[in-house]
Order: sequence, then structure tokens, then C-alpha cells
Amino acid sequence: MKRMSGLVVASAAMYLCGVLGGCKPDAAVRQGAVIGKGTKAAVSPLDPATLGDLEGTVKFVGKPPARVQIDMSQDPACGMSGGGDNYSEQYVVHNSGLANVYVYVKSGPAVALTAPSTTTAPVVMDQIGCRYSPHVIALMRGGSVEFRNSDVTMHNIHTMPVTVGEQAIDVSQGPKGAPKQVTFDHAEMMIPVRCNNHPWMNAFINVAETPFFAVTDANGHFEIKGLPAGNYVLGAVHEKLGEQTLNLTVAAHETAKASFSYSMK
Repeated sequence: MKRMSGLVVASAAMYLCGVLGGCKPDAAVRQGAVIGKGTKAAVSPLDPATLGDLEGTVKFVGKPPARVQIDMSQDPACGMSGGGDNYSEQYVVHNSGLANVYVYVKSGPAVALTAPSTTTAPVVMDQIGCRYSPHVIALMRGGSVEFRNSDVTMHNIHTMPVTVGEQAIDVSQGPKGAPKQVTFDHAEMMIPVRCNNHPWMNAFINVAETPFFAVTDANGHFEIKGLPAGNYVLGAVHEKLGEQTLNLTVAAHETAKASFSYSMK
């Protein structure tokens, strides 16, 4: 009976990998995944008189793929944490806004590229109702992620770095277990996070080279504040649709606008 159960779980994992695309990031995302590695350049102070802001949206044009409801009957405890029904999160679109897109400064003025972190607080990734929340997170290189388990079931946090030679995280957390903090020293995009106990669970971690980044909200909106004035190349990365770039100029004491648009290929 145990052998049959293992086969069922393995089959479920293979099915979800194929249908939901949840086991590895798309090739479009993996290209150019390594942003930076090694010792960071000397930190330059930012002059408040030269700073501006950036806000924008990421749109999905056309009809997005339907979200797939996930069968979590393998573990009845998954429904005991108030998370409700669970749906795939590859394409989350509301009023044409595309959620879970990582937006970051790809290039820009030297003072921006060497700017220090604006916070020391860890970014939280929780496990609620047998799903990772949020689905996509971002932090600056040298920062940390605090993994939590708010569920009444055992979870496993397993990252699969896109950079060859980077060490993976593979730790278990008991029901309502103690948080686990992990520091990320190298900039990478879309590091997959999986749970070995629940094969449908998936999320992504982005580690930025600078403190200027964001993840789009449920309406596809994002904001990046305190950018030094100058010319920038902004990148936007979606786990299935890949990366786009945009050239823009930020002026002191003004808010620049940015807009990205995705569609099915």
C-alpha cells in the first residue's frame, strides 16, 4: 500500500509539472538568470535632491489561460488553515493587470547601481493552505528570507538555484514550526521554491543587485521609489512569459511612468 501511495504522489508530481509548469522556470526565464556575483562595489551615498520615483503597470493582452484548481486531497490538513480553494498561479490576471511579475533596474547611473539596501528586515514567505504566500518575492543581495509554516501539516522548503554551483535550500518545517531565515548573497532571478511533501506547491525568489525592484500586485501595478535621476533600463520578468526591457528617464522630484505588455506566444 505504501508503494502504491508513493506511485500516486510521483504521478501527481509529474502531472503538475507538465500541466502547471511548476517544476522548473521556463527557458525564457532561465536565460540571463545570473545578474551579478562576487564583491559589491563601494557604496555611494544618495543625494535626496536628485531622487525621483517610478510607477507602472504590467498588462496581459488577450485572454489568459484559465487557472487550474489544484486537488489537495492527498493531504486533508491542507484545507484546515483557512486558505480556501487552491488554484495555479502562473497566470494571475485582474482587469488586464498581470500579477507576480518581478520588475528591477537592469542598468542605470552608477550611483543607483551601488546604492545600499534600504532595509534590514527579512522578506517573509509563508505557507498557508498548502500554498506559498506570496507566490513571487524579491529582496536585495545580502538580505534574507524568513520562511514560515502557518499550516497544521509538515512542509519542506526546497530551492533550486538557477546558478550552477549555488547551494540549494532543503529544510523541513513541522506544523506551525519555527521560522527559518536564509541569507541570499548572490543576485539571481526566479529561483524556484518547491515543497517535496506537496508537489503542487511552487513559488519564486528574486535577488536584486540594487534596492530598486518590485513585484506587481494583483492589479499588475508596481512602484519603485527613491531612484537617482538618470537614464535606466528596466527589466520585467514573468515565470512563464520571460523577460522584457524598457528604456526610461527618471527626473528629480518627479514620478516616471512605465508600462509593460505581455501576451501568449
